Amino acid sequence: MPNSGKGAWVAVALGVAALVVLPVLLVGVAVLAVSGSLGTAFGGCHGDGGPGGGGQQVGDRQWSGEQMTNARTITSVVQQRQLPKRAAVIAISTAIVESNLINVHHGDRDSLGLFQQRPSMGWGTPEQVTNPVYATNTFLDHLVDLPGWHALPPGEAQQEVQASAFPERYAPQEQAAGDLVARFWTGPDNPLPPGDPAQQAAYTALGCPDQGGSNLPLDPADLPPGYQLPADPRQRAAVSYALSKLGAPYVWGAKGPDAFDCSGLMQAAWAHAGVPISAGTTSQVHDGQAVGGLGQLQPGDLVFIPGSLGSPSNPRHVGMYAGHGLIVNAYDASTGVILERLDAWAGEVVAIRRVAEPAAPQEGSHQA
Repeated sequence: MPNSGKGAWVAVALGVAALVVLPVLLVGVAVLAVSGSLGTAFGGCHGDGGPGGGGQQVGDRQWSGEQMTNARTITSVVQQRQLPKRAAVIAISTAIVESNLINVHHGDRDSLGLFQQRPSMGWGTPEQVTNPVYATNTFLDHLVDLPGWHALPPGEAQQEVQASAFPERYAPQEQAAGDLVARFWTGPDNPLPPGDPAQQAAYTALGCPDQGGSNLPLDPADLPPGYQLPADPRQRAAVSYALSKLGAPYVWGAKGPDAFDCSGLMQAAWAHAGVPISAGTTSQVHDGQAVGGLGQLQPGDLVFIPGSLGSPSNPRHVGMYAGHGLIVNAYDASTGVILERLDAWAGEVVAIRRVAEPAAPQEGSHQA
């Protein structure tokens, strides 16, 4: 039976082949398993890792692990030098523009690192300017040498240090930089360096004081005859809280309960009314709904003026309308929380925001 014999030889051949191939397959599987383990152990290209771990959402931006690590480093250097929080916002917004917060080893001509500093222009050696700590310190050295750097409008301090061909790029990144700084900053926003009264005075001015020309502060006892708190429960709670803080000290960055800056008082007052609002004037000016003019004011409305640090398009001081032509104002470090007449602000008001509509229409809410 020739066919039976031939089939037997085929079966034997297939068995031998299987014995040869099987160990090879087993070795291949083992190699793949080991290589996979090694890849995991040594940080293979899985996900969006990088230095500092995976990416994170901060504010309205998604940042990689490396970008978050570099932002943390810049913030830490600023704090180690006891510089105010404003310095960290300026530095990080610069790095966002210059390198997208990536410690790059290339750039225009010989520009390198987070801040695209040029060794040929005296910023340091290539090894130094690609060291994030060194690069940050060098940037800050140039920043603090600028007279009044902390009071310059958004984007101007960055441009003074960097001398960029595109100066308009810095200011739009300050919001994202501020969100990152808020993630990492610890302690007071405005640390006072020991033993330097001039610098302490300059940092105190970093708050949001009025530009001057206001009335003399009103004593709470001088409230107009017939003054009444608003009827709406939330407006009443916010205004009564703000009035209860008359005489409290002004401390830059403070949000209560015993000291406030201008935006901190607004946030605390509305929190007392159960209405959360943003921190800082640059964010609060976008909260709630715009009010068309002084004639439409209601108690509790936030009233913005440029202040000593701002401009009409970027107001940096805010007070609360208390009704009857009065403003509650965390004025400055030497004055504290005071009551002023709205007339003193009228020529400077650039924005009004209503963060909570009254539950029912009110009559006579504005008695100037």
